[in-house]
Amino acid sequence: MKVKISSLHFKTDQRLDDFIENKVGKLYNFHDQITGSEVILKLDKDSSRENKVAEIKLDVPGADIYAKKQSKSFEEATDLAVDALKKQLIKHKERLKQK
Repeated sequence: MKVKISSLHFKTDQRLDDFIENKVGKLYNFHDQITGSEVILKLDKDSSRENKVAEIKLDVPGADIYAKKQSKSFEEATDLAVDALKKQLIKHKERLKQK
């Protein structure tokens, strides 16, 4: 699975890229038909402390699964988004089995 990482108005370091690729790559264990993923990192100007935003979109046949989370760090925001995506992937897979 290919993970495309975009950061708006700043450059990420390799450590953060590796962390995100590792976390998002583990989602393949929950749904084996993920064809691609896109991660967008940005800073929210409105909030003072929890201003790091991670948006993750997964391409799955039949649906696009999306999560957006905000936290104090990009790692924490990514963790929260991945947890939300795990739940969505499990529900999506169960719906496919029922059909």
